[in-house]
Amino acid sequence: MPATQGGEIALDRVSRSYRSRSRGGNEVQALAEVSLRAETGELLAVVGPSGCGKSTLLELLCGLQSPDGGTVACPPAVLMPQRDLLLPWLSALDNAALALRIAGLPREPARERAQTLFVELGLDGFQSAYPRELSGGMRQRVAFLRTLLAGKPVLCLDEPFGALDAITRSEMQEWLARTLAREPRTVVLVTHDVEEAVLLADRVTVMSARPGRVVAQLEVEIARPRARTDPNVIALRERALAALGMDTSR
Repeated sequence: MPATQGGEIALDRVSRSYRSRSRGGNEVQALAEVSLRAETGELLAVVGPSGCGKSTLLELLCGLQSPDGGTVACPPAVLMPQRDLLLPWLSALDNAALALRIAGLPREPARERAQTLFVELGLDGFQSAYPRELSGGMRQRVAFLRTLLAGKPVLCLDEPFGALDAITRSEMQEWLARTLAREPRTVVLVTHDVEEAVLLADRVTVMSARPGRVVAQLEVEIARPRARTDPNVIALRERALAALGMDTSR
């Protein structure tokens, strides 16, 4: 996978197919000639119906898959899946430090680096808690901190708040915006929540049903912090929903 300077991402006419076990081994086209970009430090949100290839897109960016056609230019990227995948036998601090340990850093220096971000990112007091003792929102914070500590210039977030209740999800959206202001990265956020995309992103890519194609690219030129009741947020959300073919009149 070719690297780009800084954290810039560029996909040019990318297509990807795979063999589906659930379809008797038949070939399924996940993506069809997808082109998109994100500048260094931007948050790009990708929205689209289930099965349109959004997760495949993230795996291509992270080098976990290769395109059948087109080019993917991306610096080193790390994937945060929807499930937090915290190890139940490790404390929150040791779970967060896991990426550093895998990279070869000894336990105590890894814990010290994680400890600094625990304090900075509002996690202080939960270092010794085990995953079973944490709420869903806290578990996702620890998982996101682990992703940050991997040290990659690009973060790929696959529905990170999809399993949370509405109130916790709203809190986590605000937390993520504050965290990225303190620890900037280039971020690609896959989400089914169009409002979440507009609230968080600098750019929203809207994809079609499978095979996934880009049907709209929306620039989000709204000052932060953004409120759900902001007329500009509401208007852009309606444009994204319209691009998805959803009835916004109800």
